[in-house]
Amino acid sequence: MSRVRIAPSLLACDLARVADEVRSVEAAGADLIHFDVMDGHFVPNLTFGPGLCSAVSRITSLPLDVHLMVTDADSLVEPFARGGASRIAVHVEAVTHLHRTVELIRANGATPGVALNPATPVWALDEAWPLVGFVLVMSVNPGFGGQRFIPGVLEKLGRLAAERNRRAPGVELVVDGGVDTANAHSLRQLGANVLVAGTAVFGEEDRARALARLRGEERA
Repeated sequence: MSRVRIAPSLLACDLARVADEVRSVEAAGADLIHFDVMDGHFVPNLTFGPGLCSAVSRITSLPLDVHLMVTDADSLVEPFARGGASRIAVHVEAVTHLHRTVELIRANGATPGVALNPATPVWALDEAWPLVGFVLVMSVNPGFGGQRFIPGVLEKLGRLAAERNRRAPGVELVVDGGVDTANAHSLRQLGANVLVAGTAVFGEEDRARALARLRGEERA
């Protein structure tokens, strides 16, 4: 089993000290920086724009992982790619022409991903497996950080891993929402390649230890 990668979510950082927070998790060994982009329409919250992505890209060498929780993803793909995003995920529930949007992401030089909400069935990806580089599995209902992990997502992740292994072995499975040391082991065992973690990283004083525990490299 390959080493799981950790993507700290900026939604949980001290936004008054973004540069310091990014440098802190990079020095601690984070693998990516995750941006939760919300428009106040697809989800009931309003967060980051391409400007923050561009600013962060100037102070870190880590890949920038952008999750678009928006109703008009197509209009934001180019601005975020231009701002330094190397991975961009869109919601299958919000995109009218998924193939077109995925191709737009790829044409702008980023790896395309597709996100699934907790109640969205696995079969919604049937035609998308060959198109994407990763699937973002939501383990909370999107919109706010700090929510409790939905246990039923574990069974869903297992089914997604089986489908991935059968249809597109190179596709990464990313889990986002309520990820912490209590569920990280199960997520790794079920096939997650990337864990998005907010308070489980930024809420800890020792970020290197927090990352190691999420990877299963240090016992609690």
